[in-house]
Amino acid sequence: WKKLYLVHHWPVTVCKMSANDCQDPPDYWTIHGLWPDKGEECNRTWHFNVTEIKDLMSDMRHYWPDVLHSSLNRTQFWKHEWEKHGTCAATLQILNSQKKYFGKTLELYQRVDLNSCLLKAGIKPSSSYYQMTVIKEALTRFYGVTPKIQCLPPEEGEKAQTIGQIEFCFTKEMQLRNCTALKGESDPMQADLKLGTKELSVCSDALPTYYPSQVK
Repeated sequence: WKKLYLVHHWPVTVCKMSANDCQDPPDYWTIHGLWPDKGEECNRTWHFNVTEIKDLMSDMRHYWPDVLHSSLNRTQFWKHEWEKHGTCAATLQILNSQKKYFGKTLELYQRVDLNSCLLKAGIKPSSSYYQMTVIKEALTRFYGVTPKIQCLPPEEGEKAQTIGQIEFCFTKEMQLRNCTALKGESDPMQADLKLGTKELSVCSDALPTYYPSQVK
């Protein structure tokens, strides 16, 4: 693999995608995962072991909660992320254990600090719409790279897409880079989030964009 996606999702939209009983989703962007751009489930024998990340637990619960299954002892989400993506990222020395993989993801999340960047740009959850280009430009100006932004397409009767996921790309040296494919690179990463029939896709610049503050 060539790059890592640090994937944030917006809990309110995640709840909207699912018929689950999302109790009170967090009102800040949380971690979905850290995904190498190629390969999944690279080592099926390397099982998730929650005791390896016990020192990270309070941060994990806060910044990387299982939005859909909010009961506290939900480690299923982390297990899924480790087995699907972490075992592939582990070819890199700084990510080659569960503690390093989850710890480094938390560190990158703090470094990117997406929540405060959006607030500084005056982009906050609201009942009015945003233009996608405004959100993109704010992020690109702030970080100096182009992230990948995923939305829930409009449902029947809606005219706006709903922002759901913002991904930042990193090199193997953990430097931010553009998420667009460089020459000679394919870009096979698809949205990992399919819940029922709804799934995220790259946001359209042409549609008004909804950044919801609560689950309808």
